[in-house]
Amino acid sequence: MPTSAPLRPTHDDEYEDLLGLWGDLESGLSVLLSRPQNVVDFGAKVRQFDQWLQDLVAHDIDSALYLMFQLAATSTVGYSTSHALVCGTLCHIMARELNLPVNERNALVRAALTMNIAMTRLQDELAAQREQPSPAQKEAIGAHPHQSQDLLVQLKVTNGLWLDLVGQHHERVSERDPLHSLSEVDRLTRILGTIDRYAAMISPRKSRPGRSATDSVRALVEMDQRDEVGLVLVRTVGLCPPGSFVRLDNGDIAVVLRRSAKPNLPLVASIVDRGGKLLTEPRLHQTMEGKPRIQSALARNAVTVELNHRTMVRLGLFAAMPELTTQPAAL
Repeated sequence: MPTSAPLRPTHDDEYEDLLGLWGDLESGLSVLLSRPQNVVDFGAKVRQFDQWLQDLVAHDIDSALYLMFQLAATSTVGYSTSHALVCGTLCHIMARELNLPVNERNALVRAALTMNIAMTRLQDELAAQREQPSPAQKEAIGAHPHQSQDLLVQLKVTNGLWLDLVGQHHERVSERDPLHSLSEVDRLTRILGTIDRYAAMISPRKSRPGRSATDSVRALVEMDQRDEVGLVLVRTVGLCPPGSFVRLDNGDIAVVLRRSAKPNLPLVASIVDRGGKLLTEPRLHQTMEGKPRIQSALARNAVTVELNHRTMVRLGLFAAMPELTTQPAAL
């Protein structure tokens, strides 16, 4: 488990160890959530992980999104931890977009990391089973918000907003009311609920493949065209966020590396040609500047290529910051 936030490297070395740092964060969070009673000063440890998350996102939101979406689809530590990390990362990013006060931002992210703490093992089991939840499992699912809240109290978490948000995170708050008109806990519940549903949609389980990020965010917005949170989510992560896969209108399969000023026109790298052949070197395309364009989004299970994430992150960085001196290596 980490003892401090990672130092921020600079220039060409800045992203060399970023994947490893995200992996360490995910592994440490897995220990925290699976054995919380064994953790000394649990609340302080959550705050520490939150700070580590903030430092990693501060490097570069696009790289953070790329690694988050890729790790969510291929996580080795279990669905529950991966889901918590996706939700926590998106809540942190959304809090900045929505200009939430610091106390609301802190409660939102820490609730996102711990909202399912009473059902960590069950959540992993549900993700691994092909059949629908049993009656006993459904009962446990329904009870877990308040059980998680009670467990956090036992772990000496005292922040009332954090606790209230965990306790009601499955409550549906009307999407029609402006966020600013809601109470603190209802405002945060609505934000967390939207992100929770989005993260669940994109994550694969044995009973179903994950949806593409594009299909997931469209599904959220189509539920209510006036949903302020869903619309900000689209604007923030994009219809095709970094780390997601797309098919281009030239037939290539590409991975999205960075967002652009337009949510549907990101920087992408072709990795498979129209004939299905793996490219030895990825081909960059600024879709905002013209052809090729994105034809459709692809779910992770539709792409069998194993990417070198360090290469892809640095490739996106090099395109965004051409003053860097070291070209990224081939796939």
